Amino acid sequence: MDPFDAGAGGLLKQPKSVWATAGASVVAFMGIGLVDPILPSIAQGLHATASQVSLLFTSYFLITAVAMLVTGFVSSRIGGRKTLLLGLAFVVVFAGLAGTSGSVGELVGFRAGWGLGNALFVSTALAVIVGAAAGGSAAAILLYESALGLGMACGPLLGALLGDASWRYPFFGTAFLMAVGFLCIAVFLKEQPKPARRTSLLDPVKALGHGGLASAAVSAFFYNYTFFTVLAFTPFVLNMSPYRSGAVFFAWGVLLAVFSVIVAPRLQKRFGSLKVLGGSLVLLAADVLVLGYGDHTTAVVCTILSGAFIGVNNTVYTELALGVSDAPRPVASAGYNFVRWFAAAAAPYFAPKIEEWTDIHIPFVVAAVTAVVGALVVVVRRKALTHETEELEPKHATEDSVAVFAN
Repeated sequence: MDPFDAGAGGLLKQPKSVWATAGASVVAFMGIGLVDPILPSIAQGLHATASQVSLLFTSYFLITAVAMLVTGFVSSRIGGRKTLLLGLAFVVVFAGLAGTSGSVGELVGFRAGWGLGNALFVSTALAVIVGAAAGGSAAAILLYESALGLGMACGPLLGALLGDASWRYPFFGTAFLMAVGFLCIAVFLKEQPKPARRTSLLDPVKALGHGGLASAAVSAFFYNYTFFTVLAFTPFVLNMSPYRSGAVFFAWGVLLAVFSVIVAPRLQKRFGSLKVLGGSLVLLAADVLVLGYGDHTTAVVCTILSGAFIGVNNTVYTELALGVSDAPRPVASAGYNFVRWFAAAAAPYFAPKIEEWTDIHIPFVVAAVTAVVGALVVVVRRKALTHETEELEPKHATEDSVAVFAN
């Protein structure tokens, strides 16, 4: 189903609570790519190496991965509104503290606290938007996906604009914007009914006992290593000013958003989910390999182009994870994200280390190999990755499109 076919008429006719949550979601997703353009500036300002600064991603996503086991447990007990506010409060505090860091160790630690807050927020935001939206879930999901794409595109741009003056300003800016989001949600969003059944800490792990969900998670693990090699390591390779790097990753984010929301559903409808995913992973591998061995202009073009393949992969992986098993969607998403986010934590650490051990090309060779391994898992486990022996038909990115970032 094309996400723009249904419910779009009601997209702009949403209550203030929905707009408040969607606005905060934009800022939450901006926080992921915010540091991209300023990584070299942070390294210079704190006298740190590339591998040390890349730990900003590692600490963030390592905590995010572990938090996937906690978010459902928390929200099913205290409710969606309180979970959102708790997550936003963590982000405001730790993003602000990050801007005051005197060492790379402090900054990495504050990013970890930021990751916990973001996990609590983004894992709950879509369910809250769907519950509070007018006109059915289709318009709400489209609004959320638009917020996700806008945040991913604008994060590097904001990082560049503020970071050109000082690498500290993007952190302060994020804290301010999230504080505004906190106030808007506190004022406009009423508490929603709690789930009928409380989620336990082990439910997401138990859900991984399903072969299809486990296969999707393993394939996504290898894919995420490739994804976050591009996101966290490429800024050091491009070695551009914050403005130029921000422009590159803004274009990357635009392609990611367009291909995730518009192009991927159309490709799935024509070719089927597994064929689209396998082909996109192979093309991503080729793109990353050329990125690693090309000249500077080629590297810029391939970085931007990777956003298209990443957008397609994010959407298809989300739908596979949410539709391949009979586990409740929030539980399936939590188990799936628990596995794959570990790769997002590993890639930013290992890519610069591999460069130190070898040369600047090899991290991209490794990233290309992991993308191909992800595709091989899809091929080898294609029967397990289908529901009732038929390949998944494309669906709306329902109740957990959060798997996109949360996928």
